[in-house]
Amino acid sequence: MSKKSKKFLSYYKPYKGLFFADMFFALTAAAISLVYPMIVRYITNHVLVQMNITQASPIIIKLLFVMLGLLLLEFISTYFTAYKGHIMGAKMEYDMRNDIFEHYQKLSFNFYDNQKVGQLMSRITNDLFEVTELCHHGPEDIVISTIKFVGAFVILIQINLPLTLIVFAFLPIMFAFALYMRKRMSRAFRKNRERIADINAQIEDNLSGIRVVKSFANETLEIEKFLEGNSRFVDSKRESYWNMASFHSGLNLFTGMINVAVIAGGGLFIANKLINVGDLLTFLLYINTLIDPVKKLINFTEQFQHGMTGFDRFYEILEIKPDIEDKPEAINLNEVKGEIEFHQVAFKYNDTVSEVFKNINLKVDAGDYMALVGSSGVGKTTMCSLIPRFYEVSEGYITIDDIDIRNITLSSLRKNIGIVQQDVYLFAGTVMDNIRYGRADASEEEVVEAAKNANAHEFIMGLPNGYHTNIGQRGIKLSGGQKQRLSIARVFLKNPPILIFDEATSSLDNESEKVVQDSLEKLAKNRTTFVIAHRLSTIKNAKKILVLTEEGIKETGTHEELLKNDGIYANLYRMTYEKKNTEKHD
Repeated sequence: MSKKSKKFLSYYKPYKGLFFADMFFALTAAAISLVYPMIVRYITNHVLVQMNITQASPIIIKLLFVMLGLLLLEFISTYFTAYKGHIMGAKMEYDMRNDIFEHYQKLSFNFYDNQKVGQLMSRITNDLFEVTELCHHGPEDIVISTIKFVGAFVILIQINLPLTLIVFAFLPIMFAFALYMRKRMSRAFRKNRERIADINAQIEDNLSGIRVVKSFANETLEIEKFLEGNSRFVDSKRESYWNMASFHSGLNLFTGMINVAVIAGGGLFIANKLINVGDLLTFLLYINTLIDPVKKLINFTEQFQHGMTGFDRFYEILEIKPDIEDKPEAINLNEVKGEIEFHQVAFKYNDTVSEVFKNINLKVDAGDYMALVGSSGVGKTTMCSLIPRFYEVSEGYITIDDIDIRNITLSSLRKNIGIVQQDVYLFAGTVMDNIRYGRADASEEEVVEAAKNANAHEFIMGLPNGYHTNIGQRGIKLSGGQKQRLSIARVFLKNPPILIFDEATSSLDNESEKVVQDSLEKLAKNRTTFVIAHRLSTIKNAKKILVLTEEGIKETGTHEELLKNDGIYANLYRMTYEKKNTEKHD
C-alpha cells in the first residue's frame, strides 16, 4: 500500500465505530431491496396461481405487513447512512482541514514567496469538500453495489440461467466503457481544480488591492482579466461536461439495450415454455436492482476522480517538508541576555544561484542599538529575518548568547524577538484583540499599559468604543501612524529582549514619525535592537551603524565616524540631505 493510500485511510481510524455502523446499515438497506422482487415472485407464482381468494387473502395481508416492516427498517437504515454517514464525512473533513492548516503554519517564508493565497485557500476549502464526499459515499456505495449486484446475480441464475447470461453479456462492455471514460474525466477534473484555484487567487488579489484598482481607475482592466480567467474555467468545464454527457448517455443506452434484450428473450422463452410470466416479471424487477449497482459503481468512478483529485492536491501540500524546523535535541531559549553574533553568514533564495549577501561577520553585545543601512535590494530585511529563522542561512551560522539558533526551538527563539515592520498587519477585530496578539494571556490592564508605552492610549480612547473598537480588515479605519503604534504596543506587551525595527517609520509623515520614533526609542531601551533604516536621520544616535552590500558589511562605526571616513555611508547621507533640501525648495 502506498504512503498516500495509508494517509487517506488513516482519517477513518478515529471513526471506526461510526464507519462500521454506517456500513452495517448500508448493507441492511441493500439486502432489503433484494427481498421485494422475491415476494412478488412468490405471490405471482404460488399464492395467486395455486390458491383461491379465501386462502390467498390472509397470506397477502401477512406479506403486506412484512413489506411494511421491511420499509420501516429500510427507512431507518437509509436515514442512518444519509445522516450519520455525512457526519462522519464532515468530521474527517474537519481533521483534514486542521492538518493542512497546521502544515501551512509550519512552512517557511520561502514557501509563501512562491505561492498565491487564493490557490492555498482553494486546497483547504473546495478540494476537501470533494474528498469528504468520497470518504463518506465511496465505501457506502461499494458495499451497497456489491451486495445488490452479487445478490441479484445469484437470484437471476436461479430464475433462468440463459436469460441471465444474455444480461451479463452487456456488462463487460459497460465496464470497459467506464474505465475509458474514467481516464478522460480524471484529466478534465484536475484541470477544473486548477482553473477554479486560479480564479480564487485572482479574486483574492483583486479584493485585497481594490483601493489600488480604484485609484488607477482600472476596474475595466480587472474585469477583463477576470473574464479571461473565468472563460478558461468554462472551457475546462465544457470538456468535463462533454465527458460526463458521453458517460451518462452511454450508460443509459446500455441499460435500455439490456431491458430490450430481456423483454425480447423473455418473450421467446415464454413462447417456448422455458419461463413463466411470473418469473419474467421478477426477472425484469431484478434487472433494475442489477443495473442500479452497476450505475453506482460507474458513477463512483466519477466521484472517485473528484475526490482523489482533491486529495492529490491536499497530499501534495502535506508532502512539502518544512525547510526550517526544530531539531530533535533543540533546547528552549531562557533568560536571554541578547548577545548576537554572525559567523561567516551567506544567504541565497532557494530558486536563485547567486547569494543575496555573503561574508557577514558581526558581533552585537547585549543591549546594543545597531542600525543597518545600504542600497535598496541589498538584503537588509533578509539579514534580520535570519535571526528569528524566517529564512535559513546558506552558509555560516548565527548565535544568541553563544548558542547556535539552529539548536533552539523555533517557538522559544521567536518569543524572545520582537519585530516592528514597515507594512503593519492588523487582524480584523478590535484594538484590544490586536494588541493582545503580542501575548494572548495578557490582562486588559497590561494591554492598556502597553498602549501607553507605545503612545497609543490617547488616540485609542478617542475611538468610538475605545479599546473595543472594531478596526476593520487590516486596520483600514486607522491612519498609518496609528497602525504603527498598535504594532509597537504589541511588542511592548510581548516584552522580548531582542528587537528588529524594519524601516518602521519610512512611510509616515513627519508628525507621525516623531511620535512613533519616540515610542520605538522607549521600546528599545535596554534591549538588543536592530534598526533597518530608510531615513538616516532616525539613526544618528545608534551605537553602531553597519553598511551592508552584496559582499558583506563594508563599513562599521558611529554616524560621525562614518561621515569622517567619507565612504558609502557618507555618500548615502549626502544624497538624503540633498533630497531633503530639494523637497524644501519645491
